[in-house]
Amino acid sequence: MSDMLKGLRFLKGHGTENDFVIVPDPEGRIELGPELVARLCDRRAGIGADGVLRVVRSQAHPEARAMAAEAEWFMDYRNADGSVAEMCGNGVRVFVRYLVQAGLAPGGELAIATRAGVRTVRVAPDGPQGPGAVTVGMGRAQLPGPERIEVAVGGRSWPALNVNMGNPHAVAFVEDLAHAGDLLTAPPVSPAGAYPTGVNVEFVVDRGPRHVAMRVHERGSGETRSCGTGACAVMVAAARRDGLDPAVTGEPARYTVDLPGGSLEIAELADGTIEMTGPAVILAEGVLDADWLAGH
Repeated sequence: MSDMLKGLRFLKGHGTENDFVIVPDPEGRIELGPELVARLCDRRAGIGADGVLRVVRSQAHPEARAMAAEAEWFMDYRNADGSVAEMCGNGVRVFVRYLVQAGLAPGGELAIATRAGVRTVRVAPDGPQGPGAVTVGMGRAQLPGPERIEVAVGGRSWPALNVNMGNPHAVAFVEDLAHAGDLLTAPPVSPAGAYPTGVNVEFVVDRGPRHVAMRVHERGSGETRSCGTGACAVMVAAARRDGLDPAVTGEPARYTVDLPGGSLEIAELADGTIEMTGPAVILAEGVLDADWLAGH
């Protein structure tokens, strides 16, 4: 075990119950390998989480150094199985909540480097009900094709829209969220070569005007209680299905997206950029036991 792992400090947080282990590592000295990430995220033998957020100064990380002039902090995000991910919308909100609570960044507006590029985040002032909501500028959605994607579960199949939010999504509208099955394994998506690095799959039903609900299988994590980039992908898919394209009409589109862990407000603005607003909570912090880290 490396000396940097001895006495490893961590925090636990969630955004609409999409939960994360936060590992502060400002100077980028901790070796956060896939095996350790998977152990941290294990819900029975570890802390338990959908992923790990390593907090690193952009200047200290080779993948983020080019963004250091724009964003002091880099969100090094890993899925629960230890694989590296480009982006996590709920994770960004929790990441920024940590920075503000730790005094590492001011409230208001700040920029965060991710593998999907720099994201702008606004933190609302705290109120009587607790910490203010966090709004993340999620960039523009890409609809790269192929034009026809299909998702299958238990003998049923549905057409799906390929939406990229810095990470890949297949969005399918269904009659009942139960049709998604148990989501313990990744739903088959065709054509087979459409997503060479895997895909997040969203199942969506309508709840009312500009109001939808979803379940999601996140690649590398299974079904999660919430997925921020997935909610953005769902909002874009619903807007296009409903004939709404703010880049064409000049009128913003706003949807409420319900997830098992809560609700997010997603807006696509006239310039095509997407904003996601929701809660972010830091609930605990501690130090990992040295024997556990050593594998005993």
